[in-house]
Amino acid sequence: MTFVGKILVILFMAFSLVFLGVSTVVFTTATNWKQATEAERKKVNDLQTKVGDLSKEFDKAKTDYAAAQAAHKAAAKQQEDKVAALEADIKRAGEEITSSRKALEVAQQNAKLALDEASARKSETDLLREQKSAVEKQANDYKLRQTELNDKIRELSRMLETATNNANDLRDRVAKFSTLLRRNGLSDDITTVKGTESPPTVHGEVARVDALNRSVEITIGSDDGLVPGHELFVYRMSPRPEYLGKIKIVSVDPDQSVARVIGSTVQGKRLKEGDIVSSTIRPTS
Repeated sequence: MTFVGKILVILFMAFSLVFLGVSTVVFTTATNWKQATEAERKKVNDLQTKVGDLSKEFDKAKTDYAAAQAAHKAAAKQQEDKVAALEADIKRAGEEITSSRKALEVAQQNAKLALDEASARKSETDLLREQKSAVEKQANDYKLRQTELNDKIRELSRMLETATNNANDLRDRVAKFSTLLRRNGLSDDITTVKGTESPPTVHGEVARVDALNRSVEITIGSDDGLVPGHELFVYRMSPRPEYLGKIKIVSVDPDQSVARVIGSTVQGKRLKEGDIVSSTIRPTS
């Protein structure tokens, strides 16, 4: 029986006693009060006995209730401690999950970076492999070219040796010819010889004539391309155009030259200042 049930039983007993008292009063006025009183007293005694028993049960129930309440508090405290421990475990697990999630995100980012770097390294490796193949091919081409060049060098070395021998032989011949030319009063200057072979197109005037009409000074020189040995024609334009003869350059300066008359002039005419000298036979005005 619960504690509340016991309290209700006690209340019912109290109401019964009240009702019994009222009934006794009524009964004693209507019946034999002595017999009724004895009977009612017996009932009261029984009821008191029951009330005592119920009080004992009530006290025992109260004691049991206090013990149960204490046990309940202890159990509740124990459950609260368990709940607190579980909440702490849950919080710690949540923190660990959050930390693990962050670590996982970092690991994923690192993995992505590593994959990107690996992809870049692979691309770089492929490029280097292609470059290596190209370099190896170029090296093989260079080796073949080097072999060809070595053969060419050996051929050119033989040609150089032959040319050197020929040059030495020609040098000896040139020295002999130069000696022979100087002995015969001829110039051995190659510039003079080449200039004489290819005279430039020039046009100048007689600046001065010697008393014997054999040498003249003219107004053109080395700046115009003249060298000793050049032969020029002499003209006179006034009073009428006429050919006078030829002269040969014997010495040159940058802007003037000295020449010697070749043979004699036409009809022994004397050259004069202002006469025209030219490398062409037709006079120019």
